Amino acid sequence: METAAGNSFGVMSLNLRFGLADDGPNCWDCRKASLPGLFEEYGADFVCTQETNDFQAGHLQELLPNYAMLGLRRPAPRFWQHNLIFAKKLWKPLAQRRFYLSPIPDIPSRFKKSRWPRQCTLGLFEKDGNALVVAVTHLDFDSEIQTRSALIILDELEKFTPSGTPAILTGDFNARPGSPVHKLLLGQGPESPREFDLFKDVFEGNDKGTHHGFTGQADQQKGRIDWILHRGGLLVEKACVIEGRFAAFYPSDHFPVWAGFSWQK
Repeated sequence: METAAGNSFGVMSLNLRFGLADDGPNCWDCRKASLPGLFEEYGADFVCTQETNDFQAGHLQELLPNYAMLGLRRPAPRFWQHNLIFAKKLWKPLAQRRFYLSPIPDIPSRFKKSRWPRQCTLGLFEKDGNALVVAVTHLDFDSEIQTRSALIILDELEKFTPSGTPAILTGDFNARPGSPVHKLLLGQGPESPREFDLFKDVFEGNDKGTHHGFTGQADQQKGRIDWILHRGGLLVEKACVIEGRFAAFYPSDHFPVWAGFSWQK
């Protein structure tokens, strides 16, 4: 996988679809053949995955030898993990943190109304004197839990991020643009905390669906539930939803999303 040249860099977010699912002809052992083509065509400095089983994470490590991974858990949990994969020859990791989206973030846990124990993985990186925070998460389905989880993420980012450092927040938010959690994170909702730096959406104004259930036809009822958000001194050069097949397979039941950034001068 080729990364961007110069001061530009790419970020991909991919709900990988957990590999233990009974997906028939789209099972993990079949569709993992799509990943080399995906990564070759859409190079990225950072690949943020959700719903990753441990054996899927292991395959990604073998497939991407020039990359390192944050968020990998050993022993692996019975549920999935979220991994932050980065180009190790270009970016120096300075700090990392993983926490749970619950009232007790440092202990494996969940909100009572949350279907799964949801998590967030943070990484602080440096390249050519520029610092950057990248975060990957996966929110639950309940709207109230989504907004409470977003407030936890903002609070953790505030504690983790050096003042003025640009940040990118990616993942499967199980909510579309204009939803309460989207408005909260973009500073447009009544619950948006004014003391935090809030985000912009790289796909602002575009609600084209990203979940397709291996059909290739986006679920427009769900809308765009996979997001790449950014704040602080970054310019969006390009952003796209990756709808193609690779080696005759879709990489996941979600379309990957990709954005290219550069540093604001």
